[in-house]
Amino acid sequence: MKTTRYFEEQVLPRRPYIQRLWCEQAIRDPIHREIQPDGRIRHWIFIEDLGKYLRVVTLEDGETVLNAFPDRNFKGP
Repeated sequence: MKTTRYFEEQVLPRRPYIQRLWCEQAIRDPIHREIQPDGRIRHWIFIEDLGKYLRVVTLEDGETVLNAFPDRNFKGP
């Protein structure tokens, strides 16, 4: 999985519970995907262990992870 420096140095230390496997699954098989106005792509997946939806934001290439966090506002597809 490709990641940005921001993801490695800022996101993972703040959210150590986030598993890389979850990010890979969200990119590979999201339940919902949308493109932001800046071209970045949002991918959502439900994570049983969290009991929440995880939003994974990638760069425009759709595979380099920029950010990942539990999305409390996402209600599902």
